[in-house]
Amino acid sequence: MLKKLQALFAPRDLTVGNTMSGIVMFAIPLLIGNLAQQLYNTVDAIVVGQYVGDAALGAVGLAGPVINLILVLFMGISSGATIVVSQYFGAKNREELSKAVGTTIMLTVISGIAMSIAGALLSRPLLILLDTPADMLDMATDYLVIIMIGLVGGGLYNIMSGVMRGMGDSVSPLIYLLVACGLNVVLDLLFVVSFGMTTDGVAWATTIAQAISAFLCVRRLYRMKETIDLNRSTLRVSRHIMKRVIRLGVPSGITQMIFSLSSILVQSLTNSLGGAIVTANTMVMRIDGFAMMPNFTFGVAATTFAGQNIGARKLDRVFKGAKETLFIAVGTAIVMVSGILLLGKNLLYIFTQTPEVIALGELMLRTLAVGYIVFAASQVLQGVMRGAGETTIPMWISIICTVIIRMPLAYIWAYLTKSPAFPNGDPMCLYGSLLICWLCGCGLSVFFYFRGRWRRRLLIDFTPETTEGSK
Repeated sequence: MLKKLQALFAPRDLTVGNTMSGIVMFAIPLLIGNLAQQLYNTVDAIVVGQYVGDAALGAVGLAGPVINLILVLFMGISSGATIVVSQYFGAKNREELSKAVGTTIMLTVISGIAMSIAGALLSRPLLILLDTPADMLDMATDYLVIIMIGLVGGGLYNIMSGVMRGMGDSVSPLIYLLVACGLNVVLDLLFVVSFGMTTDGVAWATTIAQAISAFLCVRRLYRMKETIDLNRSTLRVSRHIMKRVIRLGVPSGITQMIFSLSSILVQSLTNSLGGAIVTANTMVMRIDGFAMMPNFTFGVAATTFAGQNIGARKLDRVFKGAKETLFIAVGTAIVMVSGILLLGKNLLYIFTQTPEVIALGELMLRTLAVGYIVFAASQVLQGVMRGAGETTIPMWISIICTVIIRMPLAYIWAYLTKSPAFPNGDPMCLYGSLLICWLCGCGLSVFFYFRGRWRRRLLIDFTPETTEGSK
């Protein structure tokens, strides 16, 4: 029994064994963890929506795009670190693997402190710039400033869990996240229901829970002595590792920045459509976050699987794994979409009882439903490309679909559909444009995957020792 538990928590070598079972066993804890991660903001939204009101619910939703924009640097570090770690792990290069983990920890702490200060100072000006409704501004500011104060904890958890996943360990991040998620729920209810706090209460709950999960992740990495050496000599910024992480992470960071900026611009458009639309959008985005989690999960699984096998020089397993991951991801998305179509309205009642808001939210969910299936395919194919070190193609796909297609389409759609019922445009402009964006992204992902430029992007300088076992 003890050996089974140790195997469960041990790093998983995805370069050997059955490809599909390896991907599934790696992805299941990752999927549960991603769903639990989404609970952070969702529980915040449910608690303030039920115990404070619709304005507080909207305020929590308004802070989301700003948080994502400020977290762009963390996202870039996380993406680059996951690729580097998975490739060194697959190549069995313990020394460089240890340096990669140590460098990533130091980069996260240094950048986290800087972004925490900047984020806290810029929170209110950014919300004002977005034309945030007056009745939501103070509550949104309180929520955002507190989240920014705890940025190092949130960043460390997300990046260190990415590092562990790069080494094939998707179970430990899940356990730590479930602990933090349970604590977050308890603290949400304690601060809001018992202490009478509003958005500041749920923000403190999230900050405390994330700090605990970050501590657990770092402790776990320190104890993985069978795989890495985390000590004074490795717990520092290695220049060549930092350059590699940045080179791989910058395109992913730019991709996330584009998503975040587009979300902010869309949020500005959303705010102009009225308070009911803002609240409905907040609910839909919370449900959307859960619907997206399987897609992101299999995208990360594809990245890790491809990275490890490219590190081990087993390219035949990369192609086989890509096909099987695609099959699983699309099948999961179909099940998820079926659930949304059947239960979407019931899910919305968790957040509010306002009929107008419920009706708007249901219409939005039905519009997006089919898009989740094509987005699943995009994430897997782009994940394989990232695992090979080709991070620029996904970046350009994001730029084309978001900047060139979605943003102009949303604003033009809103302008052309102004009416007495919708003075600033039909709210469907928000979700119709997003669906078209996803369809275009899927088409481009398929095209670039089969074109095959990513196959030539092998970033590790292999030595005879690291490739001997894979010839």
